[in-house]
Amino acid sequence: MRDEHSPVSNVIEPVVDQFLSRTLPKSLWTHEAHLRVGLWHGLSYDSLEAMKLLRDRIRAYNESVGTANTETSGYHETITRFYVRVIEHFLLTADRNAPFAELATQLLTVYGQRELPLQYYSRELLFSTQARLHWVEPDLKPLP
Repeated sequence: MRDEHSPVSNVIEPVVDQFLSRTLPKSLWTHEAHLRVGLWHGLSYDSLEAMKLLRDRIRAYNESVGTANTETSGYHETITRFYVRVIEHFLLTADRNAPFAELATQLLTVYGQRELPLQYYSRELLFSTQARLHWVEPDLKPLP
């Protein structure tokens, strides 16, 4: 599926294409898939637009696979914004002209640890209802 509003090339990685078309099997909506989708949005849009689109698209994708977006499940605002910021930071020094697969590998190598947000947030804060529904600033150390 080509996102007509995106400035990137016509070639979209399969996981991104399936996410955008809401045909990605729920079992493949992994942490790595989240980061690949986030990276694609970070390459395609400025950070504010990427965040808005990711918020809307993740919520819509969740609903399409039967995951409710509630106070305790589904979309998580703080984690999404955290990774948008991390990806934005990564792209400041990355070769944006490199093939997507290469950029994704670099991103996952440096920032792909599932526990990365817990270097910045206490578990209690990150997994609170407030953090799921709204952006909260880190309580352990500032973002990069």
